[in-house]
Amino acid sequence: MHTNVTIFDHPLITHKISVLRSVDTSCKEFRELIEEIATLMGFEALRDLPLEEVDITTPICKTKAKILSGKKLAIVPILRAGLGMTNGLLNLVPSARVGHIGLYRDHDTLEPHEYYCKLPDDIENRLVILLDPMLATGGSASAAVNFIKQRGCNHIKMMCIIAAPEGIERLAAEHPDVEIYCGCVDERLNEIGYIVPGLGDAGDRIFGTK
Repeated sequence: MHTNVTIFDHPLITHKISVLRSVDTSCKEFRELIEEIATLMGFEALRDLPLEEVDITTPICKTKAKILSGKKLAIVPILRAGLGMTNGLLNLVPSARVGHIGLYRDHDTLEPHEYYCKLPDDIENRLVILLDPMLATGGSASAAVNFIKQRGCNHIKMMCIIAAPEGIERLAAEHPDVEIYCGCVDERLNEIGYIVPGLGDAGDRIFGTK
């Protein structure tokens, strides 16, 4: 596996992903689990946020303490399934700005096409956490990274809940500077580009659509 890929083995993440997979998991529970997993993964993905020392006064005395140094953060979900992970990260860093990238996948070529991209004006100065529950072919993630880089940002991390080996290979090959965080890596893609065993269409299951 590539050195820039982190695959989680935390029991809580593993358990919650197993529940996500089940066809018996309701839309409400699925949505809640996506957010919870994103929060758990966010602890590790944000491990290297810089700190600075400040003076504070506790009820007992004055002391020095460390707080986030103000590194600007942007959370960028890939529409629409990435929206399900957004609040999970905002729970950790409520001051983060949120951008959106809209992509749809051609059912014949499996290649992504952009229909929307709105990012913070100062995106070039921010650490971007790109969100998509599924990293399947890697095409959408790679295209989204390109859009962000075209706007001058080169500090990007990708968070996905389930990845296919093919998706990791493509994203790592096309963007070796992007750190990838995966809840788990599944077996493969099927002939129509779905992850096996996967969990079906994440967007449909989050929003209750078909």
